[in-house]
Amino acid sequence: MAKRLLGSQLFVSRLSFYTTNKDLKRLFSPFGAITEARLVVDPRTQRPKGFGFVTFESDADAQSALRAMNGKIIDGRLIFVEVAKTITPQEGNHSTK
Repeated sequence: MAKRLLGSQLFVSRLSFYTTNKDLKRLFSPFGAITEARLVVDPRTQRPKGFGFVTFESDADAQSALRAMNGKIIDGRLIFVEVAKTITPQEGNHSTK
């Protein structure tokens, strides 16, 4: 059985709707080199949905950011940070037959 590593991508939820991609990157950059920081936006309104993803170059930096930022109050909102879950094609293809 393979050991599951932490992963370098974090899921950040309960963000202020005024948070930008640039703000997200700035918040997490003290913990290490970031390859991507993106907010999920509503396709119709193009407004942020209040959650996003931050990808670090190293798993250790991601773990450090998770410990430091989970449960912090940012822009008046309590945010939650966790390891982003990846869905394999088999998990995402549930059939009723």
